[in-house]
Order: sequence, then C-alpha cells, then structure tokens
Amino acid sequence: MNASPLIDIQQITYTYPLQNRGKSKAQSPKALQDVSLQIQPGEYLAVLGHNGSGKSTLARHCNALLIPDSGRVLVKGLDTSNKADQRAIRDCVGMIFQNPDNQIIATVVEDDVAWALAVRGLPVDLIAERVEQAMNAVSISHLRKLPPHHLSGGQKQRLAIAGVLALRPQCIIADEATSQLDPLSRREITALLHQLNQDLGLTIIHVTHLLEEAALAQRVVIMEQGRIVMEGTPSTIFTDIERLRQLKLAIPEPIELVSRLRAAGLTLSREALTVDAIVREIAR
Repeated sequence: MNASPLIDIQQITYTYPLQNRGKSKAQSPKALQDVSLQIQPGEYLAVLGHNGSGKSTLARHCNALLIPDSGRVLVKGLDTSNKADQRAIRDCVGMIFQNPDNQIIATVVEDDVAWALAVRGLPVDLIAERVEQAMNAVSISHLRKLPPHHLSGGQKQRLAIAGVLALRPQCIIADEATSQLDPLSRREITALLHQLNQDLGLTIIHVTHLLEEAALAQRVVIMEQGRIVMEGTPSTIFTDIERLRQLKLAIPEPIELVSRLRAAGLTLSREALTVDAIVREIAR
C-alpha cells in the first residue's frame, strides 16, 4: 500500500490579482488550471517548463506562499488555506529561490544559518548543533566566519540551503535556484540536492527550465499554460524530443547525441541521459 503523500495538490486553479484596477481577476488568464499532483515522502521530483508555464506558481502553492482560488493543497494533511497551520507547513516545506541574496539576512555565514532558529526561540545549544550539522551537509563549514557578500553565487545558494536545512524540513523546493549560476555551480547545486535526497531522505521539488537538471529526478512533470502536460520518469520523458521542442524546452547535447546514435542503429538504454551514462552504454 502506498504511503500518504507528503503534498497532495487537488484540482487547484489560481489567477494572479491584476494590478490594473479596471479589470476583474476573472478577466486575467489563469496561472494554474485544474492541477492535481501527489508528491511522496522522499521523492525527487523535477518540475519543468518554460517561463510563464506555471511551474513556479505551482511550487509556491506547496508551502502556502500562494493559496489556490479553488481546489486545495494538503501538506502532511494540513490545508495550506488554514492560516493557523501555515508556519508548520513552511517549516515542513522549505524553499530556495533564484536569488540567494533575497534569503540572506545576517552579516556572518553561521549567524545567517542560525537566524530562523533564533527567531523561533530554540535553546542556544540546540541552535549551535543544528547550525553545525546544516553547514556540514552543504560543505560550507570553512566559510562560517565570512560575510555572505564575500561568497560566490554557488556558495550563497549553499548558505540559503543550509538556512532551510537547519529547520529540519521534510521537503526542499528549489525554485529555479540554479538559473543565476555558472554551469559548474549549477551542476554542483543539482548534485547537492540529489545528495540531500539520497543521504537525508529529503523530498526534493526541483523547479527548472533545464532538462539536464532533471536527469537525476525520479519523476518529471512538465507544465504548459498552467497545466501538467507530461509526466513520467526522465528516461520516458526524454525520448519524445519533438514534443519537448514543441513545449519550448532546450534539448541538452547528451539527449541529442543519444537520439542520433539510436537513429544510426545503436541500441542504447533509455536510462542513458548523461555523458557518463552514454559512455558506459557504448563501452558495454
């Protein structure tokens, strides 16, 4: 029997309020349209889509930053529309955004990791223990005494992740968290999210427009015009290259290579989604 979902999204619809007072909300296009999705404890889910597809709007519904106009979202059975439960929901489901500077508050790295714990009034000894564990988990312990503005973009994202980890969430949402990073830092942060999923059993919701970042996910959903239009494992989703192009997603070079090798007559596993996996398949 399947476990209860950590996050249960039930037929939600959402429209952003209009800035123009001359129009009603009903006249605005829906950002989400009748979306249903269940996310299991310990799952690594990638949410893909081009800009404006609704993927970030969906992510913000998972920890009560947005509340649906219709339908409902349950997190561990708690309804996100219930204001009394929203603190518990956000402690359970932490979020990392595009720009880590928006999440960094303190002037010293270790103080920033401790900030949310101190606000909640935890004992000093417990705060110190959690800060140390969180910094170790993202490999920034050696940066503890530095001011955050001395960190690289990738290090700042690690700091943002550490601040969320210190709260002991069950889920981390990375909402385009690599979009402002260089390619090496993007790969490092993606690998870190995968490591946190594997080592700590954290549920990861990885929101991105980059197909290559979804290769390590257990499941992929693709959004278009506020709806889920594709869902499956990466090996299933990535075989339909033409459909991915129609959805305005850039095809990574390894996926293009696999497609051409198959067209040339090579038999390659559907799991061959990265350069390393392709090399192993050819060698085999």
